[in-house]
Amino acid sequence: MECTAFGNRDIALLVFPLADIPQSVKALVVTLSLENENTTLSPRELAVKITDEMRIFISESSVYRILKQRGLIRPAEHHFIQAADEFKNKTIVPNQMWQTDFTYFIILGWGWYYLSTVIDDYSRYIVHWELCKSMQWTDVKRTVATAINKAGLRKGQMPKLLSDNGPGYIARELQQYLDEEFGMIQIHGKPMHPQTQGKIERYHRSMKSVVKLHHYYCPQELELAIAQFVDYYNNHRYHESLKNLTPNAVYFGKGDKILKKRAELKAYSLKERRKIFNKQFIV
Repeated sequence: MECTAFGNRDIALLVFPLADIPQSVKALVVTLSLENENTTLSPRELAVKITDEMRIFISESSVYRILKQRGLIRPAEHHFIQAADEFKNKTIVPNQMWQTDFTYFIILGWGWYYLSTVIDDYSRYIVHWELCKSMQWTDVKRTVATAINKAGLRKGQMPKLLSDNGPGYIARELQQYLDEEFGMIQIHGKPMHPQTQGKIERYHRSMKSVVKLHHYYCPQELELAIAQFVDYYNNHRYHESLKNLTPNAVYFGKGDKILKKRAELKAYSLKERRKIFNKQFIV
């Protein structure tokens, strides 16, 4: 395999012929797939991870074929919703609108606990989460106030807050607090229509499919597991709807730079492969 400098940045780039993926690269794909078994990276996510972190350009289809040959492809879970079920007014920048919701866990010997999460609608970045003993408006108040503090927002910069019609979200006390303290506007989804909060619903579903694989015997154990998943989700999970960027990259405005670097790497890689391919016909 050839290793060569990439442009003027001295970034190591590994290139290989189109029709001959080296065994070392195939082994790398398999190893990464097995190492990330708990997070079940898709072929698309693995291809992007290898490109971004290891400077090796490999297509999603190549990763898929390598994993399929070794029986490492898992059936995808499909969740179908109609296009009209999405929130109709699309956000165009971070902190334009947040979604928030509760989901629940049971801790052996402790009873029910409720996870309150705030997610940025545009980037899918988890701004804040916390484990609560109830789903009262005071829990929502605390979660949102902490999220605003973490985001460093001031009055006049507040996102709209999208939630369902749970008692904690429609409480008059919460509406008054958010309006007077932050000037924040609340939006409630249509009753019996959870798809309006589709992004946070899908996040909770993905998170629980991993976190609930284990039993927890105290709140601290559950909080540690959630924190680990949030770190993975925010900083390492590539979202197809975000042009295969992480929520962190989109939320903090790093996406354009990453996409430009990927495009340059891909163009250079294909150019080098074409040279290698053409050499085969030179006598």
